[in-house]
Amino acid sequence: MRPGAAASRGGGGGSPSRAAGEERALTSVAAGRRPEEYEEPKDLPRLWHVTLSVSGEEAPLGEVRRGLEQLAHDHPFLLTSRYAGDHAEIRYWEEARDLHDAAAVALRLWGEHRQSAKLPPWEIVGLEVIDRETYHQRLAEGYGPPPATPVGVHPF
Repeated sequence: MRPGAAASRGGGGGSPSRAAGEERALTSVAAGRRPEEYEEPKDLPRLWHVTLSVSGEEAPLGEVRRGLEQLAHDHPFLLTSRYAGDHAEIRYWEEARDLHDAAAVALRLWGEHRQSAKLPPWEIVGLEVIDRETYHQRLAEGYGPPPATPVGVHPF
């Protein structure tokens, strides 16, 4: 039983400063440490595998390819892109504190670089963000996207 639980249930042996029936606040502080001694764990960045899917009206294949190549040149973290005249898929590794941060970056990628890379005016239609361990587990189990080889921009 955690310390102070008996007092909150009306049993004896609790802190003398707490009245009978008074609730004890739950904390995440390690046993034996005062709250002011507790240090928050550092948010270390992790690697996330991102797959961003975009789609829209038909665009010339040469322009789609050139736009994706420009995006890869501007942002060398892009691992691979596949494209057709009306859709594309971009896969890359993102370093971020958590899934929310990795997804936020991915959701801004297409729109923020649409003009500079002259990308088609397509919308994001899919997003998958998985941690490194899940990515490798999927590969080991024989499902999920194959490793991105060859790296670069390729037609579907």
